Amino acid sequence: MSTRDSRKRPDLPSTLRISELARAAGVGIPTLRFYERKKLLPSPQRTESGYRAYEPRHVTRVRFIRRAQELGFSLKEVGALLAVSDRKVPSSTDVERFAAAKLEAIDARVKDLQRMKRAILGLLAEGVCEDADAECPVLASLGGAPASPSSRRARG
Repeated sequence: MSTRDSRKRPDLPSTLRISELARAAGVGIPTLRFYERKKLLPSPQRTESGYRAYEPRHVTRVRFIRRAQELGFSLKEVGALLAVSDRKVPSSTDVERFAAAKLEAIDARVKDLQRMKRAILGLLAEGVCEDADAECPVLASLGGAPASPSSRRARG
């Protein structure tokens, strides 16, 4: 997961302006500025004319941030993961606590998705909810009580 990879990428120039980084990472320029304000993306060096000069490794970092968000990680959690990658975590206890909470949340999410999968497979096998009085199995798969209260807290 490390975004510290300093190897040169042959497909990118040695430094990137903000528009080049945005295009290479598949995000908008305002998104990069937002990540910089949130300290998810380090402040880049500046050229003599004041333009931001990013390193090619920042493409990987931005893609990681976007992908982690797509997977349901909050920006605070993404920041914690990046801190681990950057070796800026104050203690291993904090990392272990964060990792344990995240694993619990992932397990709860996997169970939710498996319940949803079973419900959809049931619909495909038996047909769409035809009985208007019966509860739709797809809604019931996620509309029931949560797996555990602690998993809800870990997601927040």
